[in-house]
Amino acid sequence: MKVTKDDVVKIAHLARLELKETQVGEMQDSINKVLDWMEALNAVDTTGVAPLVHMTSALNHLREDVALDGLDRSKALALGPDANEKYFKVPQVIE
Repeated sequence: MKVTKDDVVKIAHLARLELKETQVGEMQDSINKVLDWMEALNAVDTTGVAPLVHMTSALNHLREDVALDGLDRSKALALGPDANEKYFKVPQVIE
């Protein structure tokens, strides 16, 4: 299947892309190369090949979700550049 210039213009319209006339030809060539590559992949015999879920055999190693004691408020505020008794002080960003 080959993509025509009209197809590229229609696809660009659906994707809300503004293509110049010179870009339409480049995009047509690019899409056709991808489709040729997909046809080559479809020609490969994959009978008996299991679907790939992960690229490696490594598994996710998850840890238990255990609540731990957090940082004390006074210690956390001491880590910041400027704070009062309850909050970090930051420069005003809204006028």
